[in-house]
Amino acid sequence: MAGMIPTISSGVAGPLGVLHLPRFWSKVLMDAKGQLHEDYPACGAGFDQMVLEGLGLDKDATLAYISDNSPTYPQFEAWVSANGSFDQAAVDKLNADISGYNHDDDTRGSILGASGIDDDGSILDAVNLNNLDDWYELHAGLG
Repeated sequence: MAGMIPTISSGVAGPLGVLHLPRFWSKVLMDAKGQLHEDYPACGAGFDQMVLEGLGLDKDATLAYISDNSPTYPQFEAWVSANGSFDQAAVDKLNADISGYNHDDDTRGSILGASGIDDDGSILDAVNLNNLDDWYELHAGLG
């Protein structure tokens, strides 16, 4: 297997209550250690960028902090609190944006098809579709 599959769901929040933040931290940390699966971006344009913008974090500074310091998750949240610009309303909006995001039809069909699930319209949200994709890739990588 070419690196680790990040299996922390975007639907998971840490003590700050921010969805996707634990997954973001884990992907960047795995990448910094050379352990992230090659098919996964350490910091992509989707949920990763939404979190950075929603919390008022500078992308380069955030990536450098994780890469240079290998913080534990609580240490990372403390850094986010000190370096971001957000309040509870911003967290609530970000979480709603993440929870409410749906993939396009082609992406949804591809993910469901790979997992052998009929696309009957019952699974639309990107969080659950991404979970299915991660679990499929983890299973496939184990042989």
